Amino acid sequence: MQFSKVEICGVNTANIKVLKEKEKMELLMRIKQGDKKARDELINGNLRLVLSVIQRFTNRGENPDDLFQVGCIGLIKAIDNFNVDMGVRFSTYSVPMIIGEIRRYLRDNNALRVSRSMRDTAYHAMQVKEKLILKNNQEPTVEEIAEELGIKKEEVVLALESIVEPVSLFEPIYNDGGDTIYVMDQIGDKDDDRNWIDEIELKEEIKKLSPREKRILSMRFMQGKTQMEVAQEVGISQAQVSRLEKGALKKIKGQ
Repeated sequence: MQFSKVEICGVNTANIKVLKEKEKMELLMRIKQGDKKARDELINGNLRLVLSVIQRFTNRGENPDDLFQVGCIGLIKAIDNFNVDMGVRFSTYSVPMIIGEIRRYLRDNNALRVSRSMRDTAYHAMQVKEKLILKNNQEPTVEEIAEELGIKKEEVVLALESIVEPVSLFEPIYNDGGDTIYVMDQIGDKDDDRNWIDEIELKEEIKKLSPREKRILSMRFMQGKTQMEVAQEVGISQAQVSRLEKGALKKIKGQ
């Protein structure tokens, strides 16, 4: 079954009623008073929202019916936990919940086995991240997430890295109509004599960069900081950091 088809999980999406925000709030108020019929109506009225969210995961090779059902679980959790007094749109609150539920499903079905405690840490970190984004309208730093969870930032980074989808060595990364270049073609041999020559050349080109460019590259690729973190420390905008970083890398690659 493909996303382009009208029917998914036996549901004809063409016949799904799309609720207006006012109707959603009215149903949520009724649900708060214990109206189970209103709960069912709100679920059915947001199935198209679930369908739009799972389209973000079309490249994972997962069965769309399974993703749709998992997305519905996220929708139900959003309905059960939504606070009508928060002053936010229901869709603004529910979309991260649906995405989080799908991501947790994908993590649990990952080909690489990750410990339950590690997955739980990653799941909590993503929840905190979504909460901070809604609160501050900007991407939180690793330090902010770690502080909210009460753990070290290294633990946050390790947990989030552990749930990243693995990439096959035979994953194609470029094809110009002729020979295809795969991931494995980009992996060098440590015993290759060319490696130390490249390293010397790289160091020479880095020496030609300005102090600010060197500092930004060091913070980004040696210290692992985000562009937003670099911007705050250096005292410039994130856009400027991005521009300086790209410029520095272009100079090095150009040589």
